[in-house]
Amino acid sequence: MTVFSPPLLFQRLGAFVGEFHPRALPTMLRTNYAHELYSGMLMPLMLGALEGGTMAIVVKKMFTGVEGVDPTTVDYAVAAVSAAPNVANLSSFVWAALAHGKPKVAFISGLQLLTCACVLLAAFVPVNTLGLLLLVALVMISRIAWTGVITVRAVVWRHNYPRASRAIIAGRMATVQSLVLALAGLLIGSALDLRADSFRYLFPALALTGVIANSIWRKVRLRGQRGLQLAEIESGSGAARIDPRHLLHLLRDDRLYARFMWWMSVFGLGSLMVGPPQVLVLNDQFHTSYLEGILVTTVIPLVVMPLAIPIWSRLLSKQHVVAFRAVHGWTFVLGSGAIWLAALLDSMTLMYASSVMLGIGFAGGSLAWNLGHHDFAPAHRDSEYMAVHVTLNGIRGAIAPFLAVLLYDPLTRLGAGPWFFMLCMLVNLAGVLGFRAMRRNLPPRIAAET
Repeated sequence: MTVFSPPLLFQRLGAFVGEFHPRALPTMLRTNYAHELYSGMLMPLMLGALEGGTMAIVVKKMFTGVEGVDPTTVDYAVAAVSAAPNVANLSSFVWAALAHGKPKVAFISGLQLLTCACVLLAAFVPVNTLGLLLLVALVMISRIAWTGVITVRAVVWRHNYPRASRAIIAGRMATVQSLVLALAGLLIGSALDLRADSFRYLFPALALTGVIANSIWRKVRLRGQRGLQLAEIESGSGAARIDPRHLLHLLRDDRLYARFMWWMSVFGLGSLMVGPPQVLVLNDQFHTSYLEGILVTTVIPLVVMPLAIPIWSRLLSKQHVVAFRAVHGWTFVLGSGAIWLAALLDSMTLMYASSVMLGIGFAGGSLAWNLGHHDFAPAHRDSEYMAVHVTLNGIRGAIAPFLAVLLYDPLTRLGAGPWFFMLCMLVNLAGVLGFRAMRRNLPPRIAAET
């Protein structure tokens, strides 16, 4: 029974924390990594104000019942803030072009400050229809800006860290971000439950943490920056752009990848449709507080993700991404099914259980999102294959939340709202069955990997 002894637990906790310390890396990597790590411990506090699930709860609860604000407008605003992260993916090519030939650290720093400004301005929106529209606009602008941070930061990581260390560093950053985002969700939910207008003080404080994090980030140095900048300038700005027609040609030429993208679109549509109606049912049926709603939509999934990532990582490393998706997809089938039963049976326990299941699913999805296209792409076309995936995800991310509200609201008026989640479950199931059919019919050279 010594497994549960306090000294051993503290020893294991210390070992876990120790893995994130800069000294765990080679000397030449420590300085930049330390700046990124310490910045990464503060920046997610600011980002927590923009996280899709958190902001969806805030929008729904803050503007529901406000005189002069149409309830349907509120529901579509929930869809908009839920869609924002995926819609923002479509801007990644624009940011790649704009950053071409420019100092990368300064460029990222400017986008971080723009994101902080959006959080600060959100504290001053009036609680009326105009304020609702302004809040949605600020969320969209901030998510687009942060997409630029992620896009250009990949260049910094590629030049600052060797390939062997890059995945480890990315994993640590993702773990830190998910845990701090969960903490931010708890903070925002608790504050808004104490005082509905506390966002007017809390959001400026969160924006300030972002500014402090930015001051730490600016100390990062890009190795070979001058040479990279000159090479980009000499190559011309067109080198940073990807012609959309070329993406269509890729799908036409690689039929297997096109089929995978089709089933990803079917599966992803079901997954992305769940979010906005889940927020609506939490508020309208379960009458949750800010904290309870944010726990379901944000905190629980974010806490579960770091625990589940190592399990999914081992599975993905052993098999082709098609075989991985054929297994991983069941988590979303079960998650949407649990929401359906929760709404049908009026069970908050099942709603919490769905959050755990979706958190497990998000963990596997985050790995497959970043690495899955490698199983199809030749090394020299890696960015093109990822561009196809990002673009299609952005398109379905722009459609799914609004389609969800369009279907859910009429069903609710007919007294059949919970059955919407059964539809999501069936769409997820169709995607999983599509992956399973693909796995059975993979070409021999690929089937050997599964």
